[in-house]
Parts: sequence; structure tokens; C-alpha cells
Amino acid sequence: MKTFKLVIAGGGSTYTPGIVKSLLVQKDRFKLNELVLYDNNAERQEAVGVIVRHVVEMFDPELKLTLTTDPEVAMTDADFIFAQMRVGLYAMREQDEKIPLKYGVVGQETCGPGGLAYGLRTIYPMVELIDYCEKYAKPTYWIVNYSNPAAIVAKATFRLRPKARILNICDMPVAIERNMAEILECDRHDLEVDYFGLNHFGWFTKVRLNGEDVTEKLKSYVAEHGYMPQNAKSDVLHSDPSWLHTYANAKNICSAFHDYLPNTYMQYYLLGDEVVKSSDPNHTRANEVMEGREKRIFDAVADYRAGKDVDLTKFFGGVHGEFIVDVAMSLAFDLRKRYLVMVENNGAVENLPSDAMVEIPAYITDRGPEPVRVGEIPTFYKGLIEQQEAVEKLIVDAAVEHSYEKALMAFTLSKTVPSLLVAKKILDDMIVANKAYWPELH
Repeated sequence: MKTFKLVIAGGGSTYTPGIVKSLLVQKDRFKLNELVLYDNNAERQEAVGVIVRHVVEMFDPELKLTLTTDPEVAMTDADFIFAQMRVGLYAMREQDEKIPLKYGVVGQETCGPGGLAYGLRTIYPMVELIDYCEKYAKPTYWIVNYSNPAAIVAKATFRLRPKARILNICDMPVAIERNMAEILECDRHDLEVDYFGLNHFGWFTKVRLNGEDVTEKLKSYVAEHGYMPQNAKSDVLHSDPSWLHTYANAKNICSAFHDYLPNTYMQYYLLGDEVVKSSDPNHTRANEVMEGREKRIFDAVADYRAGKDVDLTKFFGGVHGEFIVDVAMSLAFDLRKRYLVMVENNGAVENLPSDAMVEIPAYITDRGPEPVRVGEIPTFYKGLIEQQEAVEKLIVDAAVEHSYEKALMAFTLSKTVPSLLVAKKILDDMIVANKAYWPELH
């Protein structure tokens, strides 16, 4: 049986235990010979490693587990690298959210100015990771990337390292599909969707349940209730107050525009004023996460280390881990499974630029994704996507050229920002906040 060395880059993420469990429950089909957690924050990774060791002991006690901060140790002869880096951790996410809100603009980690700031922090660390893989990993390596903002990361890495074996994915459509399955009272795996857009900027055009078109049924439900299941049988992936509001807010979009079912992130572009009004500029989603999931996990680890009786199993579940493992298995074994991933457009959406990094269905083979052709899309959606795609191109230009003007263009063009003057205030504050992370702009 073929076995694999797999690296989780960003091993200190609180999502790591869930990914590890999803890997190890597949050990009879996707057998690892070594699992490596790799992070530049040893203290954080060691804490998460306490839970990961518990997962390994439960599901595959013979597995070799390595925790390291050394890229050569991590990447040498690696087959798969799961990337989930968060450059600047939640302290910088807090700045991404609070600086725009100070000026009455959407404060979100991947959308609007916050997403552009996060992108400028992440582009070159992702390029560095690719270079480590090229140097140390097997020639047939695959990076499966969750690192946000995935749209900007995908565009930048394709431009700067076009031959890299990297597949960019996102769990948000899968999370929405899971809620759709709860609404329809079915298994998520029995759904097949058609979709187009950019990452965190797209629409479901068809939803089929065991081959039967249930799109109109879902549209009617979402227009009234959003993506909130009325009688959920399992925990909603994102269940904090801000996410409950996000799932509910989809009804305002779906009841106005009847063509398709929106990705929940479209609220930041189409309902920006309402989002800002409902936001607390002093307590954002970053604070929710730090006071919620992050605190719960690290408090539990501290108690476990102190010898207290702690149930660590509650920290390793969810579709986040399941999805990345499903994609990796399709790459490993040429399964040709159909998933939503990010690819260069190349005519898949006929009336979008060929170099746009679109998120669409593709069959995942051992050679990479084979995209499903979407055809032409209507004017409203085309216009929105072209504007956002231009924003993403400009912020990559800014990073590559170290250009303040290109960054200002990107911030100004964002649909979430009302004017050049506001864009400049936000950008200038962001430059100060990100001094330790951004390429120098001039």
C-alpha cells in the first residue's frame, strides 16, 4: 500500500486537530508514513500538538509525528503540504477589521480593505513555502492551500511561481453546502453543485440532490430564512453570533436577485452599509475568535498539561478537515472527484478574462484540476466579478512592484470603499499597522 509524508504548514492553527482526525480516519485508504506539523511559532504549535498527539494516539498510534520549525526537516521528501498560514495571527486580523470600521467601511478579514491588507501579508510567505517545497519536497509534491485570502494568494502564486504544484481551495462553499443539506434533510455528499465566481465572491447556479434539481426549492427557502437550517441535526460549522447573522443575511440577497444562490460573503459587497451598521468597531469577529475558539482550546491544553481531566475530542471535527482530505485523496489516487477549486479561467467562464483565478467545479486528477466549463454569465455578475478581479490584480501588482499607487488603486476600486479619500486614510493606517509584514510601498 502506498504511503505518504504529509506536512501541515501552519501547524499551530486551532484547525489542525480537525484536519488530523480527518486524515487518520482515512488511514486504510490514505496511509501516512509521517505527519509533520510545521510552524514558525514553536510555542503555539507545541500547544496545539498536545491535542494532535491525542488524535494520533486514538486513531493511528503507530504513525510518526514530527513537530518542527525547520523547513528542511518539514519538507524533505514530502508528498503533500496542507497550507493554512495566518501571517500576523489574530492580532493583525483585528487590525484588518477595525481600521476600515473606523472610517465606516466593512471590516472583514478577506473582503474589502481587510482582505487586501491580509493579502499583502501573505503573498511572499506563500511564495517562500513554494520555494521550500521546490527545494526539499518530492518532485511530485502537491500543496493544497487553505491560506486566506485565497483569491489573492491564488493570483499571486500563479503569477510569481507559475509552475508550482499548488491547488487553492476554500471550505466556505462546502460549509454552505452542509447547511443546504441540513435544510433539505439529506447527506452533504449527496449534493452536487454548479458554481461560478472568485473566492469569497460567487454564486451557486444549480444544486442537485442525487441528480434531482432542488435549486428552486432552496432559493425559496433561502429567500425567507437565509442559510439557517430550522431543525439542524448537527452543529453549524460557524455558530458564533456574527456567523449566524451572516447566514441569515443571505435572505436579503436571494429575495432581491433571483437568478442564483449567493455565497454568504457577498453580503460584504452588496449589503455593506447594513454590515457596517450591525458591526461593533470595538469588538469584531477577531475578538469573537480570540475569546471563543482560541481561548477554549488553549485553556483546555493548559488544563490537560496541569493533569486535569479534559475532553480533547471536542476540538477535532468539522467539514474544514474533511474537505481538504477529500481533495488530497483525489489528487493522490486520480479519483476524478468533482469539487469547487480555484483555477486559471482560460475560457471556462467565457466572458471573463482568461487570467482571472476563478472558483468553479473541477474534476481533481493526479495531474491537477480539470475545470468544468461554465459558459457565459449575465451582465450583473460579470460586472461585479470584473471589478473585484481588477482589485485583486492591482493588489498583486502593488506587492510585486512595491507600488503605493497600485495599492491605493486597489483600495479605491474595492466596492466596499466609498471614495479615494477614504481609501487613502485606510491604506495609510494599514501601512503603519503592517510595517513588520508588508513589502515596502513607495
